[in-house]
Amino acid sequence: MATQPKPQPFLSDIQTIRKRAREHMKRGAVTDSYTLDRDTVLKLLNEALATEIVCVLRYKAHYYLASGINAKSVAAEFLEHANEEQQHADQIAERITQLDGTPNFEPDGLSTRSHAEFVVPEELAAMIEENLVAERIAIDSYREIINFVGDQDTTTKRMLEGILAMEEEHAEDMKTLMENFGEKGEPAKPTSTRRAGKRG
Repeated sequence: MATQPKPQPFLSDIQTIRKRAREHMKRGAVTDSYTLDRDTVLKLLNEALATEIVCVLRYKAHYYLASGINAKSVAAEFLEHANEEQQHADQIAERITQLDGTPNFEPDGLSTRSHAEFVVPEELAAMIEENLVAERIAIDSYREIINFVGDQDTTTKRMLEGILAMEEEHAEDMKTLMENFGEKGEPAKPTSTRRAGKRG
């Protein structure tokens, strides 16, 4: 009768796991089993955070400055996307802190850290186009970060995959708006009230 193979031991005995956990309590969720270059991951996540913040600001600007016969429904879409991008920023900032990093909310250098640009055209159709371009940039960026992280940080990977899925929805939304809107948009010239708000 063949002998049963001995069961393989768990990664580490429980005493070792407990000892390591106590030794590095200040590192929070980052344990010795985290094999990625944490500095690189934090840099990529802070760039993603900057990208989301710039996207929030761009969508908000477009929401308030959109005008024209077709503007109301388009502006509502901009506002919805702004709120969702803010949720993404919050998720990323929280993950950065879990990895014992510091979320970078510094306004100085925000545009250079961001992968997307802050562009506010006057034409409503051009606003839609700029948002589609920015979403496509975000999609490519997130795919690259997900590929880098791989299965070595499944928590970050799952978070980014969820954000990526929503960015793909945003891109489809903007594509649909472009198709439906065509070239019928009117210039989105701010009123005097909006100008005053912009200066403030």
